[in-house]
Amino acid sequence: MKRKLSIVLVMILVLGCSLIGCGDKENAGSADSSDESYLIRVAHVLPTDHATHITAEEVFKKEVEEKSNGRIKVEVYPNGQLGGDRQTIEALNLGTVEMCIPGGTVLSGFVEDFMVLDLPFLFKSKEDAFKVLDGEVGNALNAKLEDIGIVNLGYGENGYRHVTNNKGPVTSPKDLAGLKIRTMENPIHMASFKAFGANATPISFNELFTALQQGTVDAQENPIPIIYTSKLFEVQKYLSLTGHVYTQCPYLISKTFFDKLPEDLQQVVRDAAKDCVAAQREMCAEQEREYIDDLKEAGMQVNELTAEQKQEFVDAAQSVYDEYIEKYGSELLDEIKAEIN
Repeated sequence: MKRKLSIVLVMILVLGCSLIGCGDKENAGSADSSDESYLIRVAHVLPTDHATHITAEEVFKKEVEEKSNGRIKVEVYPNGQLGGDRQTIEALNLGTVEMCIPGGTVLSGFVEDFMVLDLPFLFKSKEDAFKVLDGEVGNALNAKLEDIGIVNLGYGENGYRHVTNNKGPVTSPKDLAGLKIRTMENPIHMASFKAFGANATPISFNELFTALQQGTVDAQENPIPIIYTSKLFEVQKYLSLTGHVYTQCPYLISKTFFDKLPEDLQQVVRDAAKDCVAAQREMCAEQEREYIDDLKEAGMQVNELTAEQKQEFVDAAQSVYDEYIEKYGSELLDEIKAEIN
């Protein structure tokens, strides 16, 4: 963990140095024009040693408070203290939370177009995912969020999702047959595991550990950093690197709150979020590499899939694409393919 923290601290120093020559005087001048102060409460469900929380504290909070000359105070609430992902998104419009960093999969419950990002095996690499999220498709999805009172400040990373269970290694869809697996409350995720032969059971992340511990479900699927920092290895024995879906985490802020900020402070928040996303993506990737070894040391049996084994899952997932296109059309999917090809 010391090595991980040192990486983040170095990044923070680099970001801080780069900010000195990027408009500090202009922002400071604007900040002096008013004594009004603001509070941004940032909610998420992840533990304090996850990259999302560390960078929210050490990059976003630090930069916003310093660049605003103290006019904005930031409080970060981890571990679902202010509610689950869906609850904190809803709280943005209720005014009880100003900002949240949920798992991006939950957004499909608010804007259906976000479902396209959860299609299995859509992104062959993280670079492809970044290109889409930071490009025209990401901007178009952001615009739809603004229509419901939410501003997306950027897409952080949750990473590729993998399957864990207590029955045995998963190397083909046959190994999931009849397995009761916890998924997020997302039609695409649930349809995918149905196509793989499993029984998909949506359960809130805050209840996941207990559900696994009590045997309510046999399995679950999440990115490596979440599996490790949430200590799911204590209640799961097998980890199969299926990489079936790449997931992101949006940095969402209430549009009502954001619009009330003076323009100079809006820019402070946008710049800090951009720097935080860059740091979070880098640290999340680093944690992913390190935590696989840590999970093995903790007693998990980890198996990778061969290209032939993964293709079995890709083939099984074709029915999910067919259902998606029949219901929602292929326009967004075609735009994504155009951006990454």
